[in-house]
Amino acid sequence: MSDFVSPPALAESRQAIDRLRAAMRRTIKGKDEVIEQVLVCLVAGGHLLIEDLPGLGKTTLAYALARSTECLFSRVQFTSDLLPSDVTGVAIYDDRERSFVFKPGPVFANVVLADEINRATPKTQSALLEVMDRARVTVDGVAHAVGSPFMVFATQNPVDYEGTFPLPESQMDRFLMRLHMGYPLPADELEILRTARTGYDAIKVDAVVTKEEVLRLQALVAQVFVEDSVLDYILRIVTATRTEAEFKAGVSVRGGLALRTAAQARALVLGRDFVLPDDVSALAAATLTHRLAPARQTSDALEERRVVGATLKRILANVAQPS
Repeated sequence: MSDFVSPPALAESRQAIDRLRAAMRRTIKGKDEVIEQVLVCLVAGGHLLIEDLPGLGKTTLAYALARSTECLFSRVQFTSDLLPSDVTGVAIYDDRERSFVFKPGPVFANVVLADEINRATPKTQSALLEVMDRARVTVDGVAHAVGSPFMVFATQNPVDYEGTFPLPESQMDRFLMRLHMGYPLPADELEILRTARTGYDAIKVDAVVTKEEVLRLQALVAQVFVEDSVLDYILRIVTATRTEAEFKAGVSVRGGLALRTAAQARALVLGRDFVLPDDVSALAAATLTHRLAPARQTSDALEERRVVGATLKRILANVAQPS
């Protein structure tokens, strides 16, 4: 395999991404920036956490992504009584076979929507740790590979904390990016009111790329060139979070690698085979904020997120980009 993206491969990737972008725009109105970031996460081979109010299209976004990519879609409604085996699957004794047979859970798909993930208990949340890290599930000592490509698309409500269990740092670190949908603009919402249906599964979305094309895009990301000065820029951002008094702890090594991979994926999504400093700064908030916690924690989680976001924004303003 070449260390760089070949011109024919770059041209093919542009065509595939353009088709995918256009297909999702037909379903998700007025959220071009969110769509671009979702595509970056998909191409990077990462997992996505969308944190926003109910009814803003988070489920529709996940469904549209899966259907546009010819991927198998699975939805798991996380609740307090959900068991780990309800997610991963369970071995059941078969009388005819006279042995235990593994029955795969809903995590065996390509795009898995973990809806309201923070409503499940920590034990059930932890059932996703292995599959998000290794794309496999181990039951009774036997490892079972899940779908390929594989992406966990989790959602949670940032203001309704009654009966919820906040995700631990180890779980948050498994997500490549955290995004917010936000309300649509009036003109876009009028179009939604005019044409959209209430059930996401009633939406007709045609596949415009195959699973094999998605896997090829993901393989190309590692070949997108990152110049040493850009790597140094990433390192200076990460180091600054570790010396910032407002943070309890800085970004881990995994977080720095996530920012580099996301920047490579963004370059590919935008049709380039090399990373610019703007790719890094554009994705720093989505890639790093959920990996950071304020040193002075309070009972107001939204205020803590604002503090982390504002502090990271100040760091990005103070860390000089390479010329």
